Amino acid sequence: MASTAVQLLGFFLGLLGFAGTIVATLLPHWRSTAYMGSNIITATAYMKGLWMECVWHSTGIYQCELYRSLLALPPDLQAARALMVLSCISSILASLVAVMGMKCTHFAQRSVVKSPLVLSGGVGFLCAGLLCLVTVSWTTNDVIMDFYDPFLLSGMKYEIGLAVYLGYASSFLSVTGGLVLCWSSRERSQGRRHAQTHQPSAPPPPFNNINPPAPLYRPPEALKDNHAPSLCSLSSSGYRLNNYV
Repeated sequence: MASTAVQLLGFFLGLLGFAGTIVATLLPHWRSTAYMGSNIITATAYMKGLWMECVWHSTGIYQCELYRSLLALPPDLQAARALMVLSCISSILASLVAVMGMKCTHFAQRSVVKSPLVLSGGVGFLCAGLLCLVTVSWTTNDVIMDFYDPFLLSGMKYEIGLAVYLGYASSFLSVTGGLVLCWSSRERSQGRRHAQTHQPSAPPPPFNNINPPAPLYRPPEALKDNHAPSLCSLSSSGYRLNNYV
């Protein structure tokens, strides 16, 4: 029962990390306008994401435009897209494999493949969390380097957006869920090995009395006159006549 609860905990943590990764991938709030100088009241605010760029006006109008050309994007943005998509795909595959390997499901019930499936799901969530963590860390480093660059104009500087913080939280949840699933699969395999070690040996098979029983013990005196019957014996059954006289 405890192993099932641990598996459910790890699975739901991985699902939360997967949902957060999708939201962070789609949101345009990866880079937001940096408010610098004495005048912090601006009429517009710019935000950049992986798939679109948005402008927010002080009048309440919110406009977004998708990136038209993939080849025109900078290499770091293309790499961030690829890593986040791979993270989402890894989370989907990990969820499917973990569901099939959990104890509360009926797939391959009482089979030895249950524990490897849960382990594979945990590894998938770990990979998804690490891919997301690499992407948001890379973006954070780029934003900080540009912000403190003295040769860059203040209007071209950005701050870390909310989607990056959401990516950090999602990667933490995915990694935690993957570790919990891996630990639960290891605990289950050790329990199965312990049960096999302490399982009582099967009783020996019953003795099958196929051979005829041994002859009864007879004293030497009773065997002294036992000789091989001759052809001239008076008994047709092979016994000597003096045995009956």
